[in-house]
Amino acid sequence: MISVGNWATLFCALLSTVPVRAVDVPQTSHDVIIIGGGPSGLSAASALSRVLRRSVLFDSGEYRNNPTRHMHDVIGNDDVVPATFRQTARKQIAFYNSTTFIDLKVTKLEKVGENIFQATVGDQQFTARKVILGSGVKDDLPDVPGLQEGFGKGIFWCPWCDGFEHRNQSMGILGNFSETYGAVRELHPTLNKDIRIYANGTNTTEQIAILDQNHPNWRKVYEAYNVTINNKPILNITRIQDGGEVNDPTIRMEFDQFQIYFTDNSSEVRDTFITNYATSQRSNLPAQLGVEMLGSKMNTLRKGLRTNVPGVWGIGDANSDNSTNVPHAMSSGKSAAVYCHVEMAQEELDRDAELEKRTVEFDEDAFHKSAEEQMGNEIQDLYKRLSRR
Repeated sequence: MISVGNWATLFCALLSTVPVRAVDVPQTSHDVIIIGGGPSGLSAASALSRVLRRSVLFDSGEYRNNPTRHMHDVIGNDDVVPATFRQTARKQIAFYNSTTFIDLKVTKLEKVGENIFQATVGDQQFTARKVILGSGVKDDLPDVPGLQEGFGKGIFWCPWCDGFEHRNQSMGILGNFSETYGAVRELHPTLNKDIRIYANGTNTTEQIAILDQNHPNWRKVYEAYNVTINNKPILNITRIQDGGEVNDPTIRMEFDQFQIYFTDNSSEVRDTFITNYATSQRSNLPAQLGVEMLGSKMNTLRKGLRTNVPGVWGIGDANSDNSTNVPHAMSSGKSAAVYCHVEMAQEELDRDAELEKRTVEFDEDAFHKSAEEQMGNEIQDLYKRLSRR
C-alpha cells in the first residue's frame, strides 16, 4: 500500500504534468508602492486601505504646497495648514492598519521581475506588484533674490489657492510675457483690478508673437482692464511686510507687501504677485521606471491614469491631467487606487480560476489515468479515503 508521504509526492508529480496558463501573482512584501506623502499619495493610501490592500508609502518630506500658510478650496479642510492636513490624513489612514509610512526618500525604483517592483531606501528593499507615483513637481523659479523666500507667502501661482486672501490688492504678474494672459483672465475683474505685469525683459518680438497666436485679442483685453507692463530686468524682490503677521482673520485677508528692485536702480511696491513659471518633475523615479512624458508631466492619458509602464500609475501635480491643486490631487489618487485594486483583484481571480481549472483537470483526467498506469487500482482506495477527510 502507498504511504501518505508517497501519495503527496505522486500528487505533486502528477500536478506538474498538467498544462497550465501562467497567471503571475508573485509574493511581495506589499501590494502597492506609493511614492509621495502629499494629498495624492495620501488619497491613494486611504482608498487602498479601505479595501485592505497592503501599501507602503514613502514620503521624502518635499511638498509643493509646503511654503504656503494654509490650504484653500479643499472642502472640509479649508484654511488648514498643509502639515496639519497631512498629519490628520495619516492618523485616519493608520486606523485601517494596511499602510506602512516610511519617511525616507526612495533612491532606486525598478522592475525586478514579472509583475514585481522594488524600492530601495538605504540598504533596505521593499517589493510590490504595483506602483503609484505621486512624486510631485517643483516650480522652476528664476534665480531672483527674494523670490524663493516669498513663494507661497504673498507670491503664489494659483488664484484658487491663495487669491481670495489677497483680493482687491495691487497685483504683479511674474513670468514670461507670453504666459501672462491666463493670469489676467483668472484674476480680473473679481479678485484684482490693479494688475501690472513685470516681464523681466521678456516683452520681446518673439513673446508677443506667441501671445498674438494664442490670444489674438490680448491687447484689447489689457487695455480694457488697464493692465500695465514693466519690462525692466528685475534685480531682487524684497519683502517689506509679512501677511503672516499683518492680517485680518475675520475677513481672511493677508497684507503682504514687496518692493521690487530693477537693474536701473528704480523700484516699485506691490502687495502681492502671481507667477507663471514652468514646472519640472521633482523626482527621477518616473524616469528610472521608463515612464513616458507628455511635456514635463507623466503621460497618464491611458484609462485610469495609467502610465506606459504596466502596473504603474501617475497621480497629482506630476501627471498630465494639467490640473494642479489639492482636490485634483486627491481625486487622482483615489481614481488610480481604484483601478489598481481592481487590476490586482482580476489577476487574483484569474489565478484562482486557473487553479480551479487545474484541479478539475487533475481529478478527472490526469490523476486517474497516470495513477492507474503507475500504481494500479490500489491508489483509488487511498484517494477516496483522503477525499473524505
